[in-house]
Amino acid sequence: MVKNLTKVGLGIVTSVGGFLEVGSIGTGLQAGATYRFSLLWAIVVGTICVAFLTEMTGRLAAVSKHTVVDAVRGRFGFPFHAWPFGAQVIVDLFVLASELGGAALAWQLATGISIRVWILPITFGIWLLLWYGTFDSIEQSVALLGLVTLSFAVAAWRLHPDWSDVARGLLPQRPQTDPTQHAYLAVAILGASISPSLVTFYSSGAVEEKWTPKDLLPNRIVAWIGMGFGSTVAMAVVIVAALVLAPRGIHADSYQQAAALLSVPLGRWGFTLFCASLFIGCVGAALELALDLSYIVAQTFGWDWGENKRPIEEARFALTYTIALALVMVPSLLGIDPLKLTMFSMAITVLALPLVVGPLMVVMNDKQYLKAHTNGFVTNAAVIAIVVVAFVLAMLALPLQWLGA
Repeated sequence: MVKNLTKVGLGIVTSVGGFLEVGSIGTGLQAGATYRFSLLWAIVVGTICVAFLTEMTGRLAAVSKHTVVDAVRGRFGFPFHAWPFGAQVIVDLFVLASELGGAALAWQLATGISIRVWILPITFGIWLLLWYGTFDSIEQSVALLGLVTLSFAVAAWRLHPDWSDVARGLLPQRPQTDPTQHAYLAVAILGASISPSLVTFYSSGAVEEKWTPKDLLPNRIVAWIGMGFGSTVAMAVVIVAALVLAPRGIHADSYQQAAALLSVPLGRWGFTLFCASLFIGCVGAALELALDLSYIVAQTFGWDWGENKRPIEEARFALTYTIALALVMVPSLLGIDPLKLTMFSMAITVLALPLVVGPLMVVMNDKQYLKAHTNGFVTNAAVIAIVVVAFVLAMLALPLQWLGA
């Protein structure tokens, strides 16, 4: 029982990558500041989809001993797999760059020293954690430190929102102003929630932890509790922004505008907690994304892989995250605004979703891999419907937003 309870850590660290990082904080701040509670439904939809996806990939790993990448490559062959693989590498690199920028920005906000100064030591620190750490040590430490982000939930509660207004935001509604921006933010929120890295990272972690069919029930608990944890904080960010920023006419076009967000409900500790939450969430997500890049590259090309092995034993695995971290420092060194990079990264994530989720759905209905544990009708219908809606919304909203319509 105790062993099963420790598996909740994987769900929580995965939810850090999905909700409690630069993407969810940035999109949540803009959504709440501009449209108050009316985009909460996007977080709910994203949570439902990502909980289904993580449960599916954990089930795949427990029953077949395959990761998502292994299974898709084996089921469809390398030429087909090259497309979702290429799309995910691009998305992971963009999002990783956003996370590193967000972590550096947290220190800039706290100290007044430029992101360009902080980006190198932060990236080196993340590399050291990956080089010397194990999967379990990273998982548990990030899950524990990530609890600081509950400060957003505490702040939302202390602001005493009108819960009937909050509840109305859980259902989609037509915006009264600027529907294109409204749709664009919905796409960004979905992209921040349903990242392809979540499914590949989660399945790789389950294989590293040697899950078996006995872990199917804990897997369901892990998926829904972990994603529920992240979703709660993500919705709290929107609520706090709606109650603190919106009445003051602050649209949160930059993190600097929103840095004092928690100072209203939490007093002098609010600013410190905002910076700590941003930093810890971004570092947790960066660790996940760097590992995910190594996982998917190694699994695609048939290399040995594993964070629990020494780098000298898995040199190509370690080399992959080393190169990736060096590359993604460039946007911050060039002075690209982390929030703008974040919004772009979240948007292209949605466009890449069908390439990753489509083949996965075929595998999850293949008895050769899942035996008696294939997907049911509800799981198939829910995931396909959400991904299709998100993709169509992105295809409609993104061109208009980027063209300035």
